[in-house]
Amino acid sequence: MISNNNQEMQIIKVHKLCIIVLFIGSVFTSCNQKTFASEEALLDYMKEESNKYVQYKSLNGINFSLTYRPTDLLVKQELTVDSSEIVLDSLRNKYKKYIYFNLRMSKNNQEVLTSVAGNRNQFGAMVNQLAFGMTERVHLYTSKKDTITMLDYVYPRMYGMGTSTNMLLVYPRDKKLVEEEYVNLSIEDIGLFTGEITFKIPTTPLNNEPGLDFK
Repeated sequence: MISNNNQEMQIIKVHKLCIIVLFIGSVFTSCNQKTFASEEALLDYMKEESNKYVQYKSLNGINFSLTYRPTDLLVKQELTVDSSEIVLDSLRNKYKKYIYFNLRMSKNNQEVLTSVAGNRNQFGAMVNQLAFGMTERVHLYTSKKDTITMLDYVYPRMYGMGTSTNMLLVYPRDKKLVEEEYVNLSIEDIGLFTGEITFKIPTTPLNNEPGLDFK
C-alpha cells in the first residue's frame, strides 16, 4: 500500500513532467514557426534557398523562380495603423485558407513577352495565354497525382517596363498539403520552347510558414 507522502511525491513528479513536456513543445513550436519584426526581414528569409520557400530553374534562356508567399504578407497589405487585434485575426483567418505562390519568368532580365515582340501573332497569343489561360497551363498535384485545382491567379501587365513576367497563383490550403511530404507544381510550355517545367515543393515549410510580429 502506497503512503500519502509517496502519493503526493508521485503527483508532484507527474506535474513536473507535464510542465517539462509543455515547455519542450513550446520550444519546438517557436523553432518551427519563425516570426519577424519587419517585412524586409521576412522577405530576406524567404529568399534563402536553404529555407525551401524559393526555387529557381533555367531552360532555353528562360529563368523561372517560384516563391511561396506567406499569409502575413497578404494580411499586411490590408492592415492600417488603427487596425485592431480583431481585424488582424479576421484577416489571418481569411487568407490562411489559401496558399499563394509568386511565379516569375524572364529572359535577358526582361519580360518573356519581349522575346516574341517581333511576331504579332505569337505576341498576341502569348498575351492571351498569360492573361487568361494559365489555369490550364499550371498544375499543382501530389506524389499520388491528385490535383489541387488553382482557384485564381493575378497577372499584372507591365507593358515592357518590368524585368520579369510576374503572377500570383492562388490555391486552396488542401488537407493533402498536410498529408503529403511534397507536392509538384508544373508549368507547361507557353510558347517559349522550354518544355514542361516542374518544381518539387516540400510541404513542411508551407505548414510552418513564417509570420510577422504586428505588435
